[in-house]
Amino acid sequence: MVSKRRLSKSEDKESLTEHASKARKQPLSKKTKKSHVHNEVEENDSVFVKLLKTSGVILKTGESQNQLTVDQVVFQKKLFQTLRKHPSYPKIIEEFVSGLESYIEDQDSFRNCLLSCERLQDEEASIGTSYSKSLIKLLLGIDILQPAIIKTLFEKLPEFLFENVNSDGLNMPRLIISQLKWLDRIVDGKDLTTKLMQLISIAPLYLQHDFVTSLPEILGDSQHADVGKELSLRLDPRLLSQVRQLAMGKLLSVKLDDLPVIIKFILHSVTAADALEVISELREKLDLQHCILPSRFQASQSKLKNKGRQSSSGNQENSGQDCVILLFDVIKSAVRYEKIISEAWIKAIESTASVSEHKTFDVAMLLIIYSTNTQTKKHIERVLRNKIRSGCFQEQLLQSTFYIHYLVLKDICPSILSLAQSLLHSLDQSIILFGSLLYKYAFKFFDTYCQQEVVGALVTHICSGNEAEVDTALDVLLELVVLNLSAMKLNVVFVKGILDYLDNMSPQQIRKLFYILSTLAFGKQHEASSHIQDDMHLVIRKQLSSTIFKYKLIGIIGAVTMAGIMAEDRSRSSNLTQGRTDMSTEQYTQVTSLLQLVHSCSEQSPQASALYYDEFANLIQGGKLAPKALEWVGQTIFNDFQDAFVVDFSVFAEGDYPFPVKALYGLEEYSSHDGIVINLLPLLFSQDFAKDGGRMTSKESDQKSVSPLCLAPYFRLLRLCVEKQHNGNLEEIDGLLDCPIFLTDLDPGERLESMSVKEHSFMCSLIFLTLNWFREVVNAFCQQTSPEIKGKVLTRLKHVVELQRILEKYLAVTPDYVPPLANFDLETLDVTPTTAAISAKIRKRGKIGGRKQKADGSKTSSPDTLSKEDSSECDPTPSNRSKLEKEFKGKEEKTSVSLQNYHAFFRELDIEVFSVMRCGLVTKFILDSEMHTEATEIVQLQPPELLFLLEDLSQKLENMLTPSVARRIPCLKSKGNRNIGFSHLHQRSAQEIAHSIVQLLAPMCNHLENIHNYFQCLAAENHGVVDGPRMKVQEYHIMSSCYQRLLQIFHGLFAWSGFFQLENYNLLYSALEVLTNRLKQGEPDQSLEELLSQSFNYLQNFSHSIPSFQCALYLIRLLMVILEKSTAPAQKKEKIASLAKQFLCRVWPSGEKEKSSIPTEQLQTLLSIYLEHTSSVLKAIEEIAGVGVPELINSPKDASSSTFPTLTRHTFVIFFRVMMAELEKTVKGLQAGTAADSQQIHEEKLLYWNMAVRDFSILISLIKVFDSRPVLHVCLKYGRLFVEAFLKQCMPLLDFSFRKHREDVLSLLETFQLDTRLLHHLCGHSKIHQDTRLTKHVPLLKKTLELLVCRVKAMLIFNNCREAFWLGNLKNRDLQGEEIKSQNSEESEDDTASQVSKSKATEDGEEVEVSDGETEQDSDESDDNSD
Repeated sequence: MVSKRRLSKSEDKESLTEHASKARKQPLSKKTKKSHVHNEVEENDSVFVKLLKTSGVILKTGESQNQLTVDQVVFQKKLFQTLRKHPSYPKIIEEFVSGLESYIEDQDSFRNCLLSCERLQDEEASIGTSYSKSLIKLLLGIDILQPAIIKTLFEKLPEFLFENVNSDGLNMPRLIISQLKWLDRIVDGKDLTTKLMQLISIAPLYLQHDFVTSLPEILGDSQHADVGKELSLRLDPRLLSQVRQLAMGKLLSVKLDDLPVIIKFILHSVTAADALEVISELREKLDLQHCILPSRFQASQSKLKNKGRQSSSGNQENSGQDCVILLFDVIKSAVRYEKIISEAWIKAIESTASVSEHKTFDVAMLLIIYSTNTQTKKHIERVLRNKIRSGCFQEQLLQSTFYIHYLVLKDICPSILSLAQSLLHSLDQSIILFGSLLYKYAFKFFDTYCQQEVVGALVTHICSGNEAEVDTALDVLLELVVLNLSAMKLNVVFVKGILDYLDNMSPQQIRKLFYILSTLAFGKQHEASSHIQDDMHLVIRKQLSSTIFKYKLIGIIGAVTMAGIMAEDRSRSSNLTQGRTDMSTEQYTQVTSLLQLVHSCSEQSPQASALYYDEFANLIQGGKLAPKALEWVGQTIFNDFQDAFVVDFSVFAEGDYPFPVKALYGLEEYSSHDGIVINLLPLLFSQDFAKDGGRMTSKESDQKSVSPLCLAPYFRLLRLCVEKQHNGNLEEIDGLLDCPIFLTDLDPGERLESMSVKEHSFMCSLIFLTLNWFREVVNAFCQQTSPEIKGKVLTRLKHVVELQRILEKYLAVTPDYVPPLANFDLETLDVTPTTAAISAKIRKRGKIGGRKQKADGSKTSSPDTLSKEDSSECDPTPSNRSKLEKEFKGKEEKTSVSLQNYHAFFRELDIEVFSVMRCGLVTKFILDSEMHTEATEIVQLQPPELLFLLEDLSQKLENMLTPSVARRIPCLKSKGNRNIGFSHLHQRSAQEIAHSIVQLLAPMCNHLENIHNYFQCLAAENHGVVDGPRMKVQEYHIMSSCYQRLLQIFHGLFAWSGFFQLENYNLLYSALEVLTNRLKQGEPDQSLEELLSQSFNYLQNFSHSIPSFQCALYLIRLLMVILEKSTAPAQKKEKIASLAKQFLCRVWPSGEKEKSSIPTEQLQTLLSIYLEHTSSVLKAIEEIAGVGVPELINSPKDASSSTFPTLTRHTFVIFFRVMMAELEKTVKGLQAGTAADSQQIHEEKLLYWNMAVRDFSILISLIKVFDSRPVLHVCLKYGRLFVEAFLKQCMPLLDFSFRKHREDVLSLLETFQLDTRLLHHLCGHSKIHQDTRLTKHVPLLKKTLELLVCRVKAMLIFNNCREAFWLGNLKNRDLQGEEIKSQNSEESEDDTASQVSKSKATEDGEEVEVSDGETEQDSDESDDNSD
């Protein structure tokens, strides 16, 4: 240091204070020594002026800038060398600084030195920066001058501390301090820090703020710690906490500019002890939404009002955004480097329970922590999943987060996409939806680069082969196309790449993909992209002309989808604009030529043609085709269908047919020959005959050959065309509803055995095609309002049920038969079952009978009428009955065939068909030849047809509303099987299906009540005997099956996870209103809780008429699902337990071929429900094990318990397993007591454990009677778990209960000792029988038993009773108590082990007898362990 005079800190402070006081008395303006003429060069003989001049700085007087004649770096170098090489160095430095001090006594001169210099040299010659530094800053850049200059500045600064801003607007203290910012090097950092801290301590408040905020820009990193100590850490922790609280209190009113500094202080002052508390408070008070949105709103408003001042409003907005970015940088730094802060922040968000308390800031923080801290990623994902499931993080919150914080989130785009990718792998639909929203909003709010990354990530999901991922990603892409078509067009090259992965995609996914690509190519004609259009045409033509059949089918799907976009009816979307909205001639030509190309490419293959018709029908059903295109299609189809499939009744089929051809199933009497007939049998025969190489009749050879396979698809297309053109009126084609079909006598009667295999196959095909024709006819006419047509539809349904029974007879004797296809999606290519593999290949989960899709509610008549109509209308054959028994009882008769295996070969019923259930009684008029009413006939939906509809509806419900883990299996070969036969269903969303079923609730309630009445009356007639003499078996089974299906549909609807989404709340409300109104017409605007309670009561009333155990279980599950949605379930919980017990205590009818009509899994489920919902699990277990089981033991071999008829020797193992599991679960959930608890709590818990151990003893002792392997396995498994729970939950309680409740504790341990001894015997039994399934549990059980011994000894020592313990040898015995004769080696092993464990294990007791017993227990367990 050059300066020779050093003051101590206190002296420095005093001198600074003195200067400040002088400054108050003598304003500087009055102290000027001499006045200078303005704009003249300073002429002075002082060393200071001369040296500056020679180095390149000319000092100016007045308000003129000092001039710099050389570059700044050159000046500093020259001056440094001049001083360094001066003869009188280092004295010359003192003289130079003295000259500076004299010079800056004048205010104008001082100000000039602090302001930037004027540069005289050429810009090109300058090698420095574009701005000029001040003279003082230049001098501070010279190391040998810096300390002295800093000292001079700090001596000068106090003169200005209390002076107002100069007339020229300059604040001198701030100007002086600014000279110290961003110096390249600080020679003496400690000295500078000391001076700055002294200055801050005496500065006015408004300057203190500036000085403190300038510290990071003045001092180096090495000084930050010292400054921190000076500023805050020197404070007492309590005082620091108070300061932090004050800062926290001001957060809501602080300026946005100051927020980053305050947050930084708060976060840096956090300790591990108070981190959670501080972060929780900070999270509540830091509401950035109110900081960001108003500034953005004001900026946008000012732009609208005054476009000329956009810059100022823009600056205001930008400064606000900059502060927020700065704030998040502070937070990012804190959570990245301080583990306690990141963990506390996560915990604070995690502990927030209320949905309304969650803010956009929470979501943003989780995303930021996820991006900055790799160790917490799994934790963040877990928190997010829980928040999403609980409904705390919903779409609106996420959207607001992106809207408010998009500038911050944009920087962590890769992490957000990584998180979205992880969420999309979930099994939970709500979590998958949240992941898809992350993609959507990232695309919407971020820049082009991020948009490209989003599309790339979605394409990766689509190509992954995981069905659920593919569906979700395609849905998101579709949303993005609608959201921002122009932005998506920039990324079309990525989307086109998916075309290489079509092999692994389902038809519905292929449709979505082609819809996306077609929209990008043809959407919004003014933005249409010709190069994408050309690519699409090339791809589709290539696929259509492919020789590989699968690609041809893909080409058909793509071409029809593209035609739909090209011929889209834009009149609705552009109804506000005037002018032409229909297709142009060019578009019309393009569409018709494309469709003609598809037709010509597919006409050689019946399957391809049928797919084309189905795809086209789906397109028309969507209702988006322009009228001009629809008209062309309608004309073509109507004529072609008539030519292909319809013949006049008078032109009777000629030819050499193996069966006599008859016109059957006509609904009108054809007295004349002017009617029409569907030409089915001749077409099928000619097709089969042509395959076999035979020659056709002359008449057939003249006609164009059409496959009967196309009959149903073509009719569907025709019907939808007519429907769209005539607003739902089908008068033009209503003749097809009642016209007959050319068939032969289908019921085989006695001929079945004598027919050949070929004849069997021909008849099967004929029936399949007829069934599919009737299904499509029902699809077409089910919504017509005319009573006559309704009656005919019901008759067709009756025909379907009859034909299915006949079909089962044929299939039973034709096992290798492969039916004609009815669904032509790509999945059906794999469904071509070989010979005996038919059931394995095409099996659908839980599907049976016809696959119908429409359900409506019709009122059934009284129970008596029902039973009569049922038996007269449709008397089920034995095979049909066995089918029902197989479906609902899990058994199968050898002679029957279940149509569920042939599900893929039936046409799909539309969801509208179920409106038939609503039709009630239909009066059908029979007219004479003069169109006068001749007679009337009452037609009604009968139980067999109702069952047929309910079965199909339940399958649709299961497929659409029940999430299936099987759908997530990435096995590409089998993924489509679940969806075969549901392609039309999947054109709709789950919400639409749920809405349709809610509309059907009222009619289904009618049917449910009628069936309930039927069983009530049946029970009354038979005096409560279910299988009484008056019962008709087939009728009973059909009604029982209808009952079960109705409950199954109700359960499937109310268990739908979509009801937890806010947008479906009204739908749930409507559904519950329907059930509530069945009891009494409710008042409007009831609360959801009231509706749930009333619905629960309504459904509970059905418990008295339940005909089967399966129905009982579905009713219980339905009530539980209703209860789940309630906020106060406790009141109804006991009712469920009571109902479950009632069902367990009821005698159920048994099947003919079965020991029990109760499936074991269902019994286990019901028993678990009972024990979970009962108020006292321990009492319930004691009742079953202490009352029911002894009754069973004392009863004959095939009898059951009288109290619990469901408890038999066959079902004992189920009861035992559930009771053991629930007992262990109950005690495990009991909190271990603490010494601080009251004595009453100790007594209650001790009593509870006494009951639990008593129950355990009762259950364990049963293995002496029921010693089958499954029972022993349950005992070993849950016995160990119970002992573990005893160790963890009960032993701490005994530690501090022993002194006050000694007798109770000893009694408890004595009882438990007997149980552990029996477990030890069970271990020996398992070893003798060498049963690996049992012995694998032995080592862990023995280890647990020895731990118990050690723990009991520890408890005794804790209570000063160690001397009361002794240990003896325990012999190995079997379950009956007989000693097991072991080898010598085993005995010696036993002895040593007991000695080893003796050092560890002891038991408690004060009295000798007690200690004896307890020690024996301990030795028992030690022996256990040794073995």
